[in-house]
Amino acid sequence: MLIDYSRDKLANAIIYFAENTKYCKKIKLYKLLYMLDFEHYAEIGRNVTGLEYYAWPNGPVPKDLHNELENPKPDIAEKVKLDLSLMNNGNTTLDITPRQKFDPSHFSRRELRIMKRLADEFKFTLADKMIIETHLENKPWHQIFEVQGRKQDLIPYELALKSQEKELMLEHIRESEEFWNHYRA
Repeated sequence: MLIDYSRDKLANAIIYFAENTKYCKKIKLYKLLYMLDFEHYAEIGRNVTGLEYYAWPNGPVPKDLHNELENPKPDIAEKVKLDLSLMNNGNTTLDITPRQKFDPSHFSRRELRIMKRLADEFKFTLADKMIIETHLENKPWHQIFEVQGRKQDLIPYELALKSQEKELMLEHIRESEEFWNHYRA
């Protein structure tokens, strides 16, 4: 039986970013998870958290996690306390309180390296500055939201691949999926 640790990775990535950055609220968390997943995908053709991201006006949003925030599933709720609260401007904010310590055991060295780099780079950055980072021209969100005009649509991970490496990486990804699907059947 193949074991999927993506939910454990998701919970621990949330813990890691909450512990290792300042001002880590909802939007900043979304940006950090997006950068983690898309950077890792660009390097080896697989995301870290299992999330899918959608092109919303303020940038990429992991819709399933966004919908889960008010009532987290038990596997997340036992590791992280997520409190949504209403701000004066009508938006919601998210307070993240780890209930457990970060557990690096489900992460590869590459995943840990990317998380550390992102936490170091954006340690004191506010969410509004990170919105600029994810909206850069030729980045996946920009391609879907601005260029293709597909607002609210899924942002395909393949957009993280460099064009000169895309075909080779997609072939590698297909072969890997075929291998793992054999064991899932």
